[in-house]
Amino acid sequence: MTSSSIDLSNSKILIVDDTPFQDDEVLIRVETHLQINHLTRELQTKNDELTQTNAKLTSEINRRETFTLHEAEHWGIDGFIGDSTTIRDTLTSISRLQNIEPTVLITGESGTGKELIARAIHHGSPRSSGPFVPVNCSAIPTDLAESTLFGHIKGAFTGADRDRIGYFELADGGTLFLDEIGDMPLDLQTKLLRVLEDGNILPVGSTREKHANVRVLAATNANLETDINTGKFRQDLYFRLARFPVQLPPLRERTEDITLLAQHFLRLFSIEMGLHAPDVHADALLVLQSYSFPGNVRELKNIIERALIESNGQTVRPQHLHLLQTTPPTQPSSNLPTLIVDLPLNLKEAEEHLIQRALDQTNGNIAATARLLGTNRPRIYKFLEDQKRDSDIA
Repeated sequence: MTSSSIDLSNSKILIVDDTPFQDDEVLIRVETHLQINHLTRELQTKNDELTQTNAKLTSEINRRETFTLHEAEHWGIDGFIGDSTTIRDTLTSISRLQNIEPTVLITGESGTGKELIARAIHHGSPRSSGPFVPVNCSAIPTDLAESTLFGHIKGAFTGADRDRIGYFELADGGTLFLDEIGDMPLDLQTKLLRVLEDGNILPVGSTREKHANVRVLAATNANLETDINTGKFRQDLYFRLARFPVQLPPLRERTEDITLLAQHFLRLFSIEMGLHAPDVHADALLVLQSYSFPGNVRELKNIIERALIESNGQTVRPQHLHLLQTTPPTQPSSNLPTLIVDLPLNLKEAEEHLIQRALDQTNGNIAATARLLGTNRPRIYKFLEDQKRDSDIA
């Protein structure tokens, strides 16, 4: 390429001798521009995806924090109702655990309030401003368990079309609650133990570890010591989790708390329904106190909610309480002849005779009588009303 200049009226014009580009050079320049354009679009797409992912995560964290704060108002340590020795001991344990940060293993039957204990520990701790992330280990698909807890990178497995953070990373700065820990797959227990020891997580498909500042609380209704003996649960993980165990008693072992809990739930549900909290009739309290509550506090909560709806905000009476009916125990065959001899041949009289015998056997306990006879309480109440009416007429 050559150039020359010509002077015209004190102005210089540069004349360029443009030699055509070579074909290869043109192709290279075009390909470069196309590649830059493609990479720019791909980068923009990734940035958009990342923005959406971050927005979802932020929304999820905010939702969980809002939910957790709402729960703390209802179920924080001040929301634990009871005056029994066992519940007072439990509250003492919670107070101790709020100011220190060991892993905690909470055990107890289903419905005793294990998650509520975990929430109370979290909300009273320095981590209360961080997220509380509950995870039900029994609900996680086995093939996705590791990815769900620790996250994965794009391409780690079929269907992993983008990076995903796990629950550990989601709970960073807060508390991770692993419910039903006894159902965690054995191979995942090994990886969890390692995370608990050094705080580092390794997303599936990645070679770079991440640090997660997470406090782990675990819960189970299973007997982990038995699971250890059968090889279902790792002993070293058990000792790592149970640095401070909390055992929750079933409701049937603290019956003195049933009245307080029933009144507490009535107040809560009345506020939600815009009703004035009603009283509980003495007979209804007797029914509740004589019931075994296989579903524990959760069952009592459901019973009270239904009773409030059926009573329409009026005094809760026995007929508003719907308890789980159990099959009465089979009478030994040796008692059968005597029972048949004692029964009148009149069907109505035979029924009355059986109800009276059951009442005598249970010392007048209505709920126990109904369970023994395999019937419902209204039928027993009707029998008693008929007896009273007949007595008044006589």
